[in-house]
Amino acid sequence: MEHAAAMDLQDVSSAANPDIDDAQALMRGAARLLWEMGFSAIPEFILPDGRRADLAALGRKGEITIVEIKSGVADFRADSKWENYTGYCERLYFAVSQRFPHDLIPDHAGLIVADAFGGAVVRESPRQPLAPARRKALTLRFARAAADRLMRVEEPAEPGR
Repeated sequence: MEHAAAMDLQDVSSAANPDIDDAQALMRGAARLLWEMGFSAIPEFILPDGRRADLAALGRKGEITIVEIKSGVADFRADSKWENYTGYCERLYFAVSQRFPHDLIPDHAGLIVADAFGGAVVRESPRQPLAPARRKALTLRFARAAADRLMRVEEPAEPGR
């Protein structure tokens, strides 16, 4: 199910919805930044409550970060699901373009300014520790999601799937 949603997103043409292309560029740049910071990130990570985080990342010491991608002000104002993400990560960031009004980003979240080629942390996210049991459950969910995606890439599609 996750994979199908990600594939549909990639099939949308830029002429039909330029915000989709902006969001993909922001996601790519934020993921590259996270990689440079020592995190491994996966897009469209399904949380235990069923919500989908734009980017989830796991650090070298097991720290969990979520990045919410916002392609524009309308996207930011229309979506408040990110308010529930703080229970599933130590750090929460918004990744936006340089033209996004940075003062809209709440103080309890970090700010990443990105483009398709990379990004920079403009404001650090406050750290909110996770309970050990929740961290373990999320780490296992992250590992399984990453492994399942790799398996789908390397295996031919089964009929009927």
